[in-house]
Amino acid sequence: MRTAVSILFLALGTLPAFAQYTGANGTQPRLKPAATVSGDIVRIGDLVENAGVAANTPVFRAPDLGQTGAVPARAVLDAVRPYGLIIVDVRGIAEVAVTRASRTIGTEEIEAQIVRALTARYNLGKPETIKTVFDRDVRPIHLDATNTADLSIMRASYEPSSRRFDVVFELTDGARTQWRYSGSAVETFEVAVPTRALGRGEIVKASDVVFERRPKNELTGEAPAPIADVTGMAIKRSVRPGQPLRTADLMKPELVQKNDMVTIHYQVPGIALTMRGKALDSGAEGDTISVLNIQSKRTVQGIVTGQGHVTMVSPVPTRVTTNTADSAQPASARSTQ
Repeated sequence: MRTAVSILFLALGTLPAFAQYTGANGTQPRLKPAATVSGDIVRIGDLVENAGVAANTPVFRAPDLGQTGAVPARAVLDAVRPYGLIIVDVRGIAEVAVTRASRTIGTEEIEAQIVRALTARYNLGKPETIKTVFDRDVRPIHLDATNTADLSIMRASYEPSSRRFDVVFELTDGARTQWRYSGSAVETFEVAVPTRALGRGEIVKASDVVFERRPKNELTGEAPAPIADVTGMAIKRSVRPGQPLRTADLMKPELVQKNDMVTIHYQVPGIALTMRGKALDSGAEGDTISVLNIQSKRTVQGIVTGQGHVTMVSPVPTRVTTNTADSAQPASARSTQ
């Protein structure tokens, strides 16, 4: 993005007078639409192609590091005319965009360094779980393009009760420069947040929730619902929009509702029976519930195995064994004790 940065004429004193110059090998000088400079001075050759011997002549101050400024074409022509460039093809260009090259340390890198420092020195969890809020906008740091020095943390402090941090960066490359950042840092969890009110028994669909990172202190005492398990689960207790879902808010969908008519299945080796019954409890798959057998009017226990289906829990037959030696004796010889 180009910003409005002033580019000022240099105070060059008395300008020498040159004869008209038409460019190297007779090639006509042409205005450039844009230029990138590495220093704090803009030279004629940065703005005009085929400037010949005048190319290295300084004419403007460059913008600040990392910034772009616009120079009107008319101002360029006025600046180069004293150096013999009388006829310059402007090619319909109204202004020349001049950018000062820089090494940029972006806001994401600044934030990442702060988070790494805080998590290394304080018990804040993993860096990817930390959310920071700065007291003021964080802007990129622009350094000279040739500057290879690394930022180092001169001072870092964190107050757990208020979750406030204060960090000072320093860069030493001949001159000592510092940058200070303050704000708050909190550990977060990724949670499922309903986009609408959900009532008990409703099945959670993908469109019903969004996934957000929320501060850990919002979930004190109750674990957040596992992200992978939310969709397809049923609501155990009503929740409001924007209220993070907890494990206690969810349950397996109930396949049988209390007072529903169900099919009772009874199976033992060699026998398979089905009969009608009335559910006396609600239950999800795998739950044991009570069911009233409509024919016998007896209450039986069964496991929910599907939508409207309950399988009776049958006891495992107990095998009765006899003493072989005793059984071989005559009845009169067996002990009566």
